[in-house]
Amino acid sequence: MTSQSPDRPFLGILLMLGFCVLAPLGDATAKLLGDEMSVGFLVFIRFTVQAALLLPLVVLFGYPMPNGRRLLQLTALRTLLHIAGIGLMFSSLQYLPLADAIAIAFVMPFIMLLLGRVFLGEDIGPHRLIACAVGFCGTLLVVQPNFIDVGAPALLPLGVAVVFALFMLVTRKIAKDVDPIGLQALSGLMAAPLIGGALLLFPSLSLLETGAVSGTAWWLLLWLGVLGTLAHLLMTWSLRFAPSATLAPMQYLEIPIGTVIGYLVFRDLPNGLAAMGIGITIAAGLYIILRERAIARTLAKAPAP
Repeated sequence: MTSQSPDRPFLGILLMLGFCVLAPLGDATAKLLGDEMSVGFLVFIRFTVQAALLLPLVVLFGYPMPNGRRLLQLTALRTLLHIAGIGLMFSSLQYLPLADAIAIAFVMPFIMLLLGRVFLGEDIGPHRLIACAVGFCGTLLVVQPNFIDVGAPALLPLGVAVVFALFMLVTRKIAKDVDPIGLQALSGLMAAPLIGGALLLFPSLSLLETGAVSGTAWWLLLWLGVLGTLAHLLMTWSLRFAPSATLAPMQYLEIPIGTVIGYLVFRDLPNGLAAMGIGITIAAGLYIILRERAIARTLAKAPAP
């Protein structure tokens, strides 16, 4: 398979926009289903559909799956982080408005900067540290009214942010060595039996209960799996056509899109304090992104030593 050259930014932006629409639609579907079935069952269906959709593509078109000890170990770690991240997000949606849960989880870029400093030795600098602090304060403004309403579950999206920051670091480690379809197919193949086994072994746990599912709910479950699979692939493919510096600001569209979907489906809107926090979080995140782009342009113009 030949790789696409990242020289079509408009297509990359369109693909990222598709992700920003599909991801909150998937979260809204999980929120709708959360009253009827456990988080564990939702996550099981999510990864089972992913495997069912992508494994035939691997077989028919020969997309390579990760192989070799290092890649398989990192893929397994990435899969465990993916399961945990989706499980935490689906759990948070049972307590929080859609837009608030998404906005709190967007503390992830700041956590990634800090993890990059700790694990990869990347230089952060004072400007980015200040932006991280401001963005985190904005996130706390979203958490605070929700914490008053629902208590500790308001902190679940912070767990989502930490887990997905680690997930992205692992993905960065293997992204150049694996095909995205093959990677996602293998991830689904790993996750589905792992979660299915937990459902069978621990049916009494509330997170892993499997009750009766109506006909309409089965269609929504299938829709959940399709949305999750396509959203993740659109994000991965977008990076083949446009650099991450171009696409990163686009990801913040997920927050207003999630707000619109949350209002249309659940009639939920962030209150004044949460809305201010969302604005601060977006501003701090965009500042970091714009500063990264400015630094990259400066380095590109600098004469070679």
